[in-house]
Amino acid sequence: METYSGFALVYDKYMDNIPYDEWADNIKGFFDKYAMPNNLVCELGSGTGQITRRLKAMGYDMIGIDSSFDMLNEAMVHPDSEGILYLCQDMRQFELYGTVGAVVSLCDTINYLRDTDDLLTVCQLVNNYLDPSGLFIFDVKTRHFYQSLGDTTIVEHSDTGTCIWENSYQEESNDNEYYLTIYEENEEGTFDRYEEDHLQHGFSVEEISQAIKDSGLDLLEIIDADTGGKPSDTTDRLYFIAREVTK
Repeated sequence: METYSGFALVYDKYMDNIPYDEWADNIKGFFDKYAMPNNLVCELGSGTGQITRRLKAMGYDMIGIDSSFDMLNEAMVHPDSEGILYLCQDMRQFELYGTVGAVVSLCDTINYLRDTDDLLTVCQLVNNYLDPSGLFIFDVKTRHFYQSLGDTTIVEHSDTGTCIWENSYQEESNDNEYYLTIYEENEEGTFDRYEEDHLQHGFSVEEISQAIKDSGLDLLEIIDADTGGKPSDTTDRLYFIAREVTK
């Protein structure tokens, strides 16, 4: 089943609780703190362009990459997307026309990678396309987050429909699956039904740190994304910040 196909049409409506402004400010703060070499930024898993557009508004030249054409189509038709280059590519095989000052990936895009081989592949590709001293900044949901979510069902209503999220976490494999069913009212007053199956993986800090090291990147910092401080055993989301050091 294709991920983010029908859901792309209503994604922003049901994800309106995500603090995009705060996340974009955090990324800019990391850029400033670690002296990103230039203003060209590539976002992996750019989705409908929420972060991409915010970083563009801050003065960065943006490239957005996503494997879902439907999500990219929602991004491209937004009036604030003018001047952004969007590419429909799998992040495990992405190609750029040259190097960039930074690669970012937010909203647990990295958790969609299946295993440490995929993770290493992405880190190696990022390293290849970074300018000297370029930055790779990404977030991940932790195993603690998935364990806390467990097997549960979440129902969210909007003014025109309902989204049902059925979640299942496998402790042995650290895989988290959630099945989405969306009922959205159409122009005829009836309801369209969309179904999607999403699979994410809970990587350990050690696995991610090793992939960064093995790719030739230098790990600069790991941060609790919610508090901005040192991670703990109850941290739900982490930022990883790495730098290109081999060119």
